[in-house]
Amino acid sequence: MTISISSLGSGGLIANYYCESSCRHCLYRSGPRWPRDYATYEEALEDFAIMATLGSPSIHVSGGEPLLDPDGLCGVLDAARDAGISLQYVETGGSWYRDMDSACALLEKLGSHGLHTLLISMSPFHNEFIPFSKTRSVIEACHRSGISLFPWIADFYLDLSTFDESKPHSLEEYGRHFGEDYLEDLPRRYGIVPGGRALDYFQGMTREHSIEELAEEKRDGCSELADTNHFHIDLYGNYIPGMCAGLSIAKEDLGHPLDPDEYPLITRLAEGGIGALLPWITERYGFKPSRKTYTTDCQLCYEMRRFLVVERDVRSRELQPRNHYFL
Repeated sequence: MTISISSLGSGGLIANYYCESSCRHCLYRSGPRWPRDYATYEEALEDFAIMATLGSPSIHVSGGEPLLDPDGLCGVLDAARDAGISLQYVETGGSWYRDMDSACALLEKLGSHGLHTLLISMSPFHNEFIPFSKTRSVIEACHRSGISLFPWIADFYLDLSTFDESKPHSLEEYGRHFGEDYLEDLPRRYGIVPGGRALDYFQGMTREHSIEELAEEKRDGCSELADTNHFHIDLYGNYIPGMCAGLSIAKEDLGHPLDPDEYPLITRLAEGGIGALLPWITERYGFKPSRKTYTTDCQLCYEMRRFLVVERDVRSRELQPRNHYFL
């Protein structure tokens, strides 16, 4: 099977990976140890042009934390305008908030460059690093600045309001207050994708399966690799297939069939899932699974990919960005 990303739905540009938080659910493993690289106007313009050419009707801007580099974000917003592509929203966790006056000034500046809606993340995961008082203040700043608000996820608002809003609170505090079932139900309530740091969070929460069971389940391939309904291209030019962070397709290769020699991992996953990838990596690189059972096939897939990058120093176009496997 040859995979081809020939058209795109609605998606986003990951403008940076740097973030002041290291949330346990983060698909992209964003955090303070990442470099402060940011998508330039020229890079964003090229990315948006590719998205538009392949039919994407609208885009959003995410991170990392996009608002930690206001000038960089202004450039990205300008690029979206100049590319003629519709901007849905910009995501933020709100860690950048210092006071109401500076927050309103920043939002008004961004508004002049085309920002009209801010997605503000609110959850116990974010609250481990960001006091809820900051979240509430960003909401108020949006109201004062005429910026529309998209709270994600508003269902957690009352939960977050239960604690002292002036400081962060750990997930363990939430578990003690609401009961351990609360933590086990978080992945469902948040709609967490099993990738990145979330793989560590999922560990032990659900029934584990043998490698044979997981391979059989995806014997027809990982169909999600071709899903373009919520795609992302990052600031380094990596298209992330099917929300599988750490896997990548060069943006220049979008729109036509992938060369199996250039993309052996993605090709095998598309053809037969981990059941096709595991024997190849075992024979070629000497990989041995660390366990007999895994929560999901994504967990084993990530272990194989991290082995290639960290243990075998494999330099591959489809294992980008490399920092994803080290941070």
